[in-house]
Amino acid sequence: MNFRHLKYFVATAESGQVSRAATALSISQSAITTAIRDLETELGADLFLRSAQGMEMTDAGREFLASAQDILARLDEAKNLTQRRSTAEGVISIAATYTVIGYFLPYHLDRLAHLYPGIEIRLSELNRESIEEGLLSNRFDMAVVLTSNLTNPEIETETLLKSTRRLWVPANHPFHRAGKASFAEIAEQDYIMLTVDEAAHTTMKYWSGTNYQPKVKLRTASVEAVRSMVANGQGVTILSDMVYRPWSLEGKRIGTAATTHDIPSMDVGLAYRRGTDMTGPLALVHDYFRESFVEPQNYFQNQRS
Repeated sequence: MNFRHLKYFVATAESGQVSRAATALSISQSAITTAIRDLETELGADLFLRSAQGMEMTDAGREFLASAQDILARLDEAKNLTQRRSTAEGVISIAATYTVIGYFLPYHLDRLAHLYPGIEIRLSELNRESIEEGLLSNRFDMAVVLTSNLTNPEIETETLLKSTRRLWVPANHPFHRAGKASFAEIAEQDYIMLTVDEAAHTTMKYWSGTNYQPKVKLRTASVEAVRSMVANGQGVTILSDMVYRPWSLEGKRIGTAATTHDIPSMDVGLAYRRGTDMTGPLALVHDYFRESFVEPQNYFQNQRS
């Protein structure tokens, strides 16, 4: 395994097709195909499901993607840190919700601290309503939130990441082996309902588009409780890839399956009061997130058009 393998794998995962990844990297499709095959052989697991529509990551692929992205990002950081370290100084106040702080922000806060050691980020964890109030009253300069939950017209949002929602089931569950389940089938199972960050409200919104209702066995604000209940065969749930991990605290495995009914993604991004003047340290943090997420996505979209 080498950095080239990781680079080709990440490009394919992010673009969804070998042809798009090859175009973006200016290499042949066969080079990418060979690199992914070598990776799968070394890891002893399939990283993608190949179809006419493209390359869909397996559970093993999604688990490996996070590690590959971290390795490449840290290599890039090590190569560019000396040139990019900024002498900018200042204080900015950022609010975030529970899910964002737990599963998205820590890595980026670490990178920002290395890139801009003179900028102090004061972080607050709050619910959506409190964050909206804080943005409108100028108590916070910016927020990192689930943008799919925001509708206030006075607050501007920029989505950075769309995290696919999938059905979580115990390993070797029939749905896991089949790879897909209908809402009629899911409705027959006990359902573990996550409530934090308005997850229950979002869940009921997309269930309302079907003719079924989840058979809720437990409502909890703990992602780890959901994970353990599912892994131990106490029920199933539908949650996003961002919070997915293929094992519980007890070490039992969790599998995923697609659903026959489309489910909206969980969108993560920036929020700020409309008309906010992006200058100084705030502009640097804003640009960091745009460079990390929005601009790479635009690049792949341009390659497809």
